[in-house]
Amino acid sequence: MEPWREAVWRAVPEDARPERFAARRALLLAHVRPGDRVLDLGAGDGAFAAELSAAGCAVVAVDVAQEALRRARARVPGLDARLAPEDGPLPLDEDAVDVVWAGEVLEHVADVTGLLAEVRRVLRWGGALVLTTPYHGRVSVAALALRGRLDDHFDPRADHLRFLTAATLRGLLADAGFAEVDLHAVGGPPLLRAAFHVVAR
Repeated sequence: MEPWREAVWRAVPEDARPERFAARRALLLAHVRPGDRVLDLGAGDGAFAAELSAAGCAVVAVDVAQEALRRARARVPGLDARLAPEDGPLPLDEDAVDVVWAGEVLEHVADVTGLLAEVRRVLRWGGALVLTTPYHGRVSVAALALRGRLDDHFDPRADHLRFLTAATLRGLLADAGFAEVDLHAVGGPPLLRAAFHVVAR
């Protein structure tokens, strides 16, 4: 039987565009400089690795699915693309990167605490973790329930394993040793936002 993550990626059309791509790209590119070494964590098909490379960054793309990395290598020739085990260390040395980009990653991870500890390990002192993740707040969850979409949203067969609020996200980052957390809810009307955009140091 095909591993679950590989099956998920094989179901994604080759020409799929990442959700909220323009807003996420703008966040990422605002926090990197030419010459930065950037870990694209959960790199997927390489859409963001391509943007980082074009901005003059040295990119290390890491994913848990071979199919994702195959697509990333095809998109960005010569890309340093590495497979990571779901429950093991990231394939980088300590203090290896200036920036870690985790766009729409945390919600897919069973051991978020362990992953953030690994992010802290590979991120150099003073470096930044830049991340996005779907927004969950009391009103947005109530709205899902009122529209009859709660079961679909929290379906255990879906690939989202974590549903983060501002408070739980801040707590996870603090536990991982990030002292400065700049967190904004973005997209959509107040109380019904689409995502969190975070920069943590």
